[in-house]
Amino acid sequence: MPTPSPYPPEAIPTIRVVAMPTDTNPAGDVFGGWLVSQMDLAAGTAAAFRAKGRCVTVAIDSFIFHEPVAVGDEVSIYTKITQTGQSSIIVHVETWRRARNTNQRSRVTQGKFTFVALDENRKPRHLPPEDGFDTITE
Repeated sequence: MPTPSPYPPEAIPTIRVVAMPTDTNPAGDVFGGWLVSQMDLAAGTAAAFRAKGRCVTVAIDSFIFHEPVAVGDEVSIYTKITQTGQSSIIVHVETWRRARNTNQRSRVTQGKFTFVALDENRKPRHLPPEDGFDTITE
């Protein structure tokens, strides 16, 4: 995983969303599963862009929750492709929150998502050559 930084990446986030009351768990914090699904959407966007087509999540690992997200927080999700194989793509994902009505930002989660590119028959396919970039955020 990339070295942690106390500051959000300089890149534009792949996804930015505001946490809503319907996204909370019984304790009133934003549900971890909601965060994971948002991160999977962002990682899948980066993977599909690199693969120029359909990809599926095959693994999520190195997942860490650093702190909770509150209702009203702006959630920004950053992606970076860190490795590719013949048909696989590994995406590092960081999620940052900005407390509502402030400029206070902090990292709340990070993880590593692995995808496989699929063909029209839902079988693994080789990745196309790179076009000189590896994510939509660069």
